[in-house]
Amino acid sequence: MTDDTPSGMIAQTPHGAMQYLDDGEGMPVLFVHGSPGGCDQGQLMGAFLAARGFRVISPSRPGYHGTPLGDDNGTPEQQAEMELALMDGLGIDRFAIGCWSGGGPSSYTLTARHPDRVTALAAIAAVSGPYSWDHPHEESMLAGRFGAWLMKELSHHAPRDVVKELVSSEGDLSKDKRKELVGQIWNDETKRAWALALMASITGDRREGLRNDQAQYPKITDLGLADIDTPTLLVHATTDADVPVSHSEHAAATIPGAQLVTIDGGTHVSVWTDPASEALQQGIADHLATGVT
Repeated sequence: MTDDTPSGMIAQTPHGAMQYLDDGEGMPVLFVHGSPGGCDQGQLMGAFLAARGFRVISPSRPGYHGTPLGDDNGTPEQQAEMELALMDGLGIDRFAIGCWSGGGPSSYTLTARHPDRVTALAAIAAVSGPYSWDHPHEESMLAGRFGAWLMKELSHHAPRDVVKELVSSEGDLSKDKRKELVGQIWNDETKRAWALALMASITGDRREGLRNDQAQYPKITDLGLADIDTPTLLVHATTDADVPVSHSEHAAATIPGAQLVTIDGGTHVSVWTDPASEALQQGIADHLATGVT
């Protein structure tokens, strides 16, 4: 592990060691991070759930941070079984799932395969089918030691520029809308800190996991969406510049009874940075609580 690797617990599963973080108390939620990401990103994104009375389990998917990538944990199907094994090892029988972006494939698969275990699913701007990176080499450069150093320097010396880059890269917005959103985030201490932390969570010890996702996700064919009968909430901005809203539209059209909430003029991270983020987060929390029996 590198110096910027988050501390976390290690669970031994039949698919290898899996790093995870465990926050909060209450109904358990497995929160699955994006690409690139790690348990630190899942913890950051799931913090609003921990603050609302949930226990949030945030794993690092294989190849990210303290979870080694092996021969039997690289595909979304294998990662779904590894995540289930993590919950088994923690003695958690029934749980909800929250996921973001590249956390979608394994989360959809786990929900489809184990309806007796998953009580509710909230998929935020999540990949639901074949997906390819527009600039894979740029992503890989950030997901390494140089990227970690660069982001630390920028966050220290030019933090507003980091927020501008987040808004610009994650949303297909007009110049005026970008400027307005950057100002709103910058002037909100909590959202400003969140945005800087998110940018740090895509750099560092993540390259192997990202390269695996880049190899696996273009080959996705069927994640079992039509077999999901778990209450499912999909949240996606119509102007998401990273994962097109068509991914959630496809999931909504395929998963029986799924509810799709779209955000006009938002970004890939609207749930955490937009003016309506508090209402969006509460809606997600309320949905995940519906599965409690």
